[in-house]
This record gives sequence, structure tokens and C-alpha cells, in this order.
Amino acid sequence: MPSKAPPKTSETKAPKDAAPAQGKAAKIDKPAKGAKLNALQQPLQPSAELAAVVGEGKLARGEVVSKVWVYIKENKLQNPDDGREIIADDKLRKVFGKDKVTMFEMNKHLAQHLK
Repeated sequence: MPSKAPPKTSETKAPKDAAPAQGKAAKIDKPAKGAKLNALQQPLQPSAELAAVVGEGKLARGEVVSKVWVYIKENKLQNPDDGREIIADDKLRKVFGKDKVTMFEMNKHLAQHLK
């Protein structure tokens, strides 16, 4: 007679000490003392146009992108028909240089405003 073992599943359980996944980007940790910062951790100065959206002061590239997304969602600037498209308001139009951009080309425009 065949044994009645429970069916195998491909699900894996997360470790008990793992943090729950949330929709917010985690703050980037600084590397250990003496370690070199990678490109995402390097603090960069936003231009005056970008600073109007993300604030003054140096920020890591990942933090800039996160703050731009917060701004986009708070002001409901995503196209309701196509969530990949961002409809620029006056502040973002100065950063992007046009009225609409896709989320994929947004980083290209942001990079031009970071030094």
C-alpha cells in the first residue's frame, strides 16, 4: 500500500528573523569603515531643479530615485491608463525636459541633474 506522505510544494518559508517585505525602499547602509562607496551609495548634489523635488543637500542616487517616486505618487503623476508613464508637472518638467517620460527613461534624466 502506498504511503500517504504530504504533497511536496515549491514554497519555502522565510527565516523567522527576516524582515517583512514592504513596498518602501530600504535605506542604503554605509559600508564598513575604510570600504569604498559604490555608485548607488555615493552622495551626489542635485541641481536646483531636482532639489525642488527631492530637497537640498547631497543624497545617494537610490535615495533620489525613491524621493522622486514618493513625489510622483503623492501628486498622482502616473498615467492612470499606463502606470509606466509619468506625466510631469511644472517641477518635473524642468528635470525631465518634456511633458511625459516612462519610468525606464526617468533615471537617464535624473542622472543629468546629479553631480
